[in-house]
Amino acid sequence: MSESSGSVGVRLGTATGHAVVLAAVLGSGMTLLDGTVVNVALRTIGEDLGASLAQLQWITNAYLLALSSFILLGGSLGDRFGRRRIFVIGTVWFALASLLCGVAPTAEVLIAARILQGVGAALLTPGSLSMIQGAFVREDRAKAIGAWSGFGSIAAAIGPFLGGFLVEYASWRWIFLINLPLAVVTVVTAQRAVPETRDPDARRELDLAGALLAALALGGLTYALIEWGSPIAPWALVVMLVAGIGFVIDERRSEHPMMPLGIFADRNFSAANAMTLVVYAALGAVLFFLVLQLQTVSGYSALEAGIATLPITVCVLFLAAKGGELAARIGPRIPMAVGPLVMSVGTLLLLRVGPDLDYWTDAFPGLTVFGLGLALMVAPLTATVLAAAPDEHAGIASGVNNAVARAGSLLAVAALPVVVGLAGADYADPAVFDAAYVEATIICAVLLALGGAISWVTIRNPGV
Repeated sequence: MSESSGSVGVRLGTATGHAVVLAAVLGSGMTLLDGTVVNVALRTIGEDLGASLAQLQWITNAYLLALSSFILLGGSLGDRFGRRRIFVIGTVWFALASLLCGVAPTAEVLIAARILQGVGAALLTPGSLSMIQGAFVREDRAKAIGAWSGFGSIAAAIGPFLGGFLVEYASWRWIFLINLPLAVVTVVTAQRAVPETRDPDARRELDLAGALLAALALGGLTYALIEWGSPIAPWALVVMLVAGIGFVIDERRSEHPMMPLGIFADRNFSAANAMTLVVYAALGAVLFFLVLQLQTVSGYSALEAGIATLPITVCVLFLAAKGGELAARIGPRIPMAVGPLVMSVGTLLLLRVGPDLDYWTDAFPGLTVFGLGLALMVAPLTATVLAAAPDEHAGIASGVNNAVARAGSLLAVAALPVVVGLAGADYADPAVFDAAYVEATIICAVLLALGGAISWVTIRNPGV
């Protein structure tokens, strides 16, 4: 395909337009699937590899750590060297890392492979959207992004079911190996049909120092939280502190910062990201603990646990657009405040999940209420973040919010098991885990209520 510096004028209804959307959906769909299938398989992975709870935390967090640390750099690489090129490199990287995950003989190898998988996701995730923005004519971009978002939601929706099915009837290793054929189709489609685009105004320099310092800061904090009590944990906090200070200094002084700190001068942008950190921390922790609770305490199989969480995704899939329409009419403040509060109520209802579970009376109401709150919040949050940033920083603003959301989940999954006293093989002990689940669920409900309060106090509607 030909190369362009900017939009190449593709129309949505053409064969090329369909191919661009297909490649973007397949690429981002792999990362969305990966984000939803692994939780379902954690208990089985732990039993098969003899993993401790800390290692299960790392299997989840190693991926999130690499993704949240490097996603902004991945977007910059695409703008500079070509969005399709970096997208394809990221897809191939992700597939090879998935292969290593699928054949990992030990928990340590799986954790290392998950880090590599996160780097691949950081390369392809921003490219999936920027390819659409760069390829389509302006009047077709919104529809193309809507199609990309809708099909991506379907990928997320089938993730728990697919993960549970593979764990139940094949092997947990196939939740990673299934990425290989998807990657082949993605790369072939992208190479044959997607036009290359880049940002003609993109800086030639890349903020590699900023990306490495961000990874060290997040990694140090994550290690300290998961491995708290070990002799290395205090030193990890020192690394986090030094790297965090270094990151701020680098971003202030750099002529080409990965994350221009000036965008945080906007009140709505800072407030939306503060709310994102708190709410997505609770979201990540709720799903982490709930899936293990369903399997360890309620006796569900991996497939049953995967299917059980579908009400959340179904609510988002069918109602998130309505949440966006409501926010467009009345402003984002109320949906962004009420949404997390509704999620908090749903989380408290999930306290009923335990031994002798009746799904329809004990789990379904809480999951549905939680999903309704998430559907109310998610579109207004994205719109607020993008509206608060200057047009030239729209991509960075979206990337920052994405990174903050991943970091929130990362830190919550690292910290909460320590806070509620879980360690070692406690995830396999029904009595111990049930008590910890209750404490963790209450903490998540409080975090969600805090997220709603942050929005109510700090978010301002346009024109106010």
